[in-house]
Amino acid sequence: MSPEESERKNIESGNAPQSVPFGEALRVWVRVALLSFGGPAGQIAVMHRILVEEKRWLSESRFLHALNYCMLLPGPEAQQLATYVGWLLHKTKGGLTAGLLFILPGFISILVLSMLYASYSRSTVVEAIFFGIKPAVMAVVVEAVIRIGRRALRNKVMVLLAAAAFVAIFFFSVPFPLIILCAAAIGFAGERMGMHGIFNTAREDGPEDANGNGFVVTAEAANHTRPTIGRAVKLVAVMSLLWLGPIAIIAGVLGRGSIFTEEGLFFSKVAVVTFGGAYAVLAYIAQQAVSTYGWLGPGEMLDGLGMAETTPGPLIQVVQFVGFMGAYRNPGPFDPLTAGIIGSVVTTWVTFVPCFLWIFLGAPYIENLRGNRSLGSALSAVTAAVVGVILNLAVWFSIHTMFGAVNDVRAFGMTLHVPVWETVDLASVAIAAGAFVLIFLFRLGMIPTLALSAAAGLAYRYLIV
Repeated sequence: MSPEESERKNIESGNAPQSVPFGEALRVWVRVALLSFGGPAGQIAVMHRILVEEKRWLSESRFLHALNYCMLLPGPEAQQLATYVGWLLHKTKGGLTAGLLFILPGFISILVLSMLYASYSRSTVVEAIFFGIKPAVMAVVVEAVIRIGRRALRNKVMVLLAAAAFVAIFFFSVPFPLIILCAAAIGFAGERMGMHGIFNTAREDGPEDANGNGFVVTAEAANHTRPTIGRAVKLVAVMSLLWLGPIAIIAGVLGRGSIFTEEGLFFSKVAVVTFGGAYAVLAYIAQQAVSTYGWLGPGEMLDGLGMAETTPGPLIQVVQFVGFMGAYRNPGPFDPLTAGIIGSVVTTWVTFVPCFLWIFLGAPYIENLRGNRSLGSALSAVTAAVVGVILNLAVWFSIHTMFGAVNDVRAFGMTLHVPVWETVDLASVAIAAGAFVLIFLFRLGMIPTLALSAAAGLAYRYLIV
């Protein structure tokens, strides 16, 4: 008997689990939000432990099914997974509650840190702390490359995809969205051509439960919202208005050239191309924010990443720091601090409103799909390409952290980032080496490593320099 048939039999016999009271779910989502440190891997692990193992609200199979869909979407998969499960439990109200609470602690933390950074970044203490954090972030990003690479690069074809993605973005500056689209097309086409063992490397889901029951979210409960064309059109219209309406109002009041309009449009575009997690898109954001718009410098981008790494919430909330600093330095009719707060809110709004659209629009349909191999192959190919993109991020950050000057040499259609060796910062190299030892040799966690690196920065600035 299939899990779905077992669930229906339990419902008909009156043995189905009771629904979760909204108040109880609210307390759990607050708990998940406060524990959402450590990037998407840690956040997903926390949700799995609480929702599947402890509360038994949904089965292993349904949890993985939801996660696979969220990984196919642009945006932070952990936040979207929380929204998905909230929707399963309490429809739209539950999805909004789970998704917003997942964001809120990180939003408040990064807003406060951004204000302190903008006001006191020139102080010796703040500068010393971030001097130590920057090299450590390099180790964190490299660890992410290795962790994702071990999972994604299971054969030579996948390694080749990762290498091609790295060369395309690092040497030829191919746009990140184009790399993702090409990888997805290759994976999809490969599956359609019968190359099952190459692109679709995901393990088969295990049985939901020995008897297919005992969970709150049953097959019947998961179908509480029937997908219809009318519902989809209405949802897209409402969510698009919520997403883009504020940008239109800002453009009408302050003009198309306003920093807030520019940030709203740019991060709206980012919101639809953030496939593969925050590390993958950070290279694209850094390239545009630093080189194209001049909102902040390469070192400051690392500072923002350090903030996002050490606060709860999705790692992609580093964009909030970028939005704050860009508006702080281009305040227009406002004072810098007010402009920074507005930029922070605008950036966060356009980054996360689309996340709710993807879930509320697609979840009713995705609940009817199980084990779609073509989508799985596309995702596997995208994940392989993302490894190459994250490697690009690690190399880019490393060069700009350890060297005071980097020259861009153009030849044969390529751009080579050549460091000026005379500008090497030996203190940064030493702190980076220490962070690598802590993470890879002593298996120390990310937050303790960043804390020790910050302490090393303080010690260097106060005791040595």
